[in-house]
Amino acid sequence: MLDISSEQIGRILEVCRVLGSTDEPQAVISRVADCLRDILDAERATVFEYRKSDDELVAVAAHGPDGNLMETIDDIRVPLGKGIAGTAGADRCIINIPDAYADDRFYRGIDEKTGYRTRNLLTIPLVAVDVDELVGVAQVLNRRDGPFGDGCERIASALAAQSAVAMRRARLLTDRLELVKLQHDLDIARDIQTATFPTEFPEIAGWEIHGWSMPADATGGDAFDAVSTPSGAILMVGDATGHGVGPAISVTQVRSMLRMAVRLQAPLLEMVEELNQQLWQDTSAMQFVTAWFADLDANSGRLTTIAAGHGPMMLIRADGSIDSLDADVPPLGVLNTLGVSDATVIDMEPGDLLAIPSDGIFEAMDTDGVMYGVDRMVDVLRSTSDSPLDASLQTLRTDIENFRNGEPAQDDRTILAVRRSDS
Repeated sequence: MLDISSEQIGRILEVCRVLGSTDEPQAVISRVADCLRDILDAERATVFEYRKSDDELVAVAAHGPDGNLMETIDDIRVPLGKGIAGTAGADRCIINIPDAYADDRFYRGIDEKTGYRTRNLLTIPLVAVDVDELVGVAQVLNRRDGPFGDGCERIASALAAQSAVAMRRARLLTDRLELVKLQHDLDIARDIQTATFPTEFPEIAGWEIHGWSMPADATGGDAFDAVSTPSGAILMVGDATGHGVGPAISVTQVRSMLRMAVRLQAPLLEMVEELNQQLWQDTSAMQFVTAWFADLDANSGRLTTIAAGHGPMMLIRADGSIDSLDADVPPLGVLNTLGVSDATVIDMEPGDLLAIPSDGIFEAMDTDGVMYGVDRMVDVLRSTSDSPLDASLQTLRTDIENFRNGEPAQDDRTILAVRRSDS
């Protein structure tokens, strides 16, 4: 048990009260520095916070020449295990140096730069003992009555334990608040993205168009759209690399540009080239979007399509035969120009269905790591050919989720389908 006088215990308890009066990390750290300096009757104190991700100590609070806490601190970083502070943190032991300039471990550069002379210093690891976690390191400089003694070390040990708990609690609460804010922001982003998905599809005599999208995260890297035109509809499915906020922004950008191009009545080939050019300018070489576009002429039954790195698209004929269609050009955003010279033309006959999935559908995995596969998707769509298209796609969605059996989604899952139903 530590040999601390009742007066010292009273002062430490007062420190505990002060440290417990706020949960703001920087305020807690500042009070730790003040308390260590004042109770140990020293001139200055510096508090380093341990950053586990970098395995280093970072100075986050320090007293200046006037005895007040400095508003800004030079970027002082100490690798754990290096120097006096790093050694105290790594070994989790107090280092008491009665004569700084007589100790080879002491770095004089800061003194020489500032004109301040360090006479003695006490370096204390801040360890949250309840979880055995290093939170930081504190250094107290120049005790006014001479070098730090054994009593100072005992007091510092008691203060360090309380300080570490207060610092860790404040950091956890701040991280929690940031997490809540991040989740709130993600919820907003999800709502914005979901609002771009069509909830109503073009109603065209003799045709059915339907689709759905299920993101793997709060926001997804997939998008789809179906926009009515005087002759039929413009259709799109996009899949950005990865999933999450970044890909969601990229693929939503493509969808927004598509809508503008439709309003301007841009021809399909020109529209895709312009979309690619803009995406190439706006994104890095590691970010791209695979996409499928189509212009449906409802009267003729003709789909004019361009697949930019997207595939396969599955054409299920009324007689049950299957055509697998691959990409026509590279994904959007990879090259300055796609060099699109011609489009793929599909003549849809009554009963024909064209399904455009993202790869998250056929690459969905079960608990054994087996993929759902294109064949199973086609079998479901073919077996539900007598059902309305929205019901058929809902059956597919249910089958995929049953197949996954609760496994975390590895990718976003999206499908758009168009079926000619007139005779």
